[in-house]
Amino acid sequence: MQTRSILRDVAEGAGVSLRTASRVLNDDPRVAAATRARVREVMAELSYTPDSMARSLRAGTDATVGLVVESIADPFFAALAEAVESAAAEDGRSVLVASTHRDPERERAVVERMLARRVAGLLVVPAAGDQSWLGASPVPVVMVDRSATGLQADVVCIDDYQAAFDATSHLVAHGHREIGYVGDAPEVATSAARLAGYRAALAQHGLEVGEEQVHADSPTAQDSRVATRALLTGQRPPTALLSAATRCSLGVVPALHEMGRTDVALVGFGDFAMADSLTPAVTVVDHSPGAVGAAAAARLSRRISDPALPVETVHVPVRLVERGSGELRPCPPELRS
Repeated sequence: MQTRSILRDVAEGAGVSLRTASRVLNDDPRVAAATRARVREVMAELSYTPDSMARSLRAGTDATVGLVVESIADPFFAALAEAVESAAAEDGRSVLVASTHRDPERERAVVERMLARRVAGLLVVPAAGDQSWLGASPVPVVMVDRSATGLQADVVCIDDYQAAFDATSHLVAHGHREIGYVGDAPEVATSAARLAGYRAALAQHGLEVGEEQVHADSPTAQDSRVATRALLTGQRPPTALLSAATRCSLGVVPALHEMGRTDVALVGFGDFAMADSLTPAVTVVDHSPGAVGAAAAARLSRRISDPALPVETVHVPVRLVERGSGELRPCPPELRS
């Protein structure tokens, strides 16, 4: 049986020290190009592959990163996790995923379990509450989708305020003056920023924010379905709606179709399956979980390589995908179903 080559074999074959061979393996820029080429040539000749377990033991961390999300069952976070896994694989790392279900105590418990497994870094979608305790983390931490409370850390997210402002302004530009809002739990930072953007857009266009038209605490599809029915049967039924989360849209859209009110204009935050196949097709703020996940993984990789990097907020760009529902003009009351 052929014996597995070790790094010492590579060093001897290339005529360099073990330290130099190790530097080549770790892409150390201090190694001369000719030496690097010679060492890599010997690695190929010997079919050398690094012993990841040994490297983990020497580094004190595993070749794994932790990803903490709200719920892996949520389509947005499932797609985000897939993007993180793909990006991490390119760096030779695996991903350990856990859900918090928005419970701060569970958040702390899953992080502590990941640290006990010596992950190389953490990507965290923070729950509502205080994350100052993460300041003591022995490994780099990057916040995903929203900033943390009580902690200075890298954040990879979208500009939720501006995206909601632009989406609301889009509805105003199509003639709407009564625009309802269905959003996720207001204690979540992303939801608070989107609600603020919605309010600011209406104010800038000189429109009154009717509190009866704001349902900002509809965290599930069923909650959003109930909220939509309440809005459309209230005293000031809106001619347009802003659905501020994918899970909200999964309740808003069925409610509109059940009530025969597809004349109501709609812009949803985040795309979802079949959104482009409905009649009318749903206009969405393309808040791509894949783009956010890839950017977050890239930032964590940089942070692991250089812990001294300045703290940074990375805004992933979004775009409004016009499909029809967000471009409907207000329907006169006498023509409504």
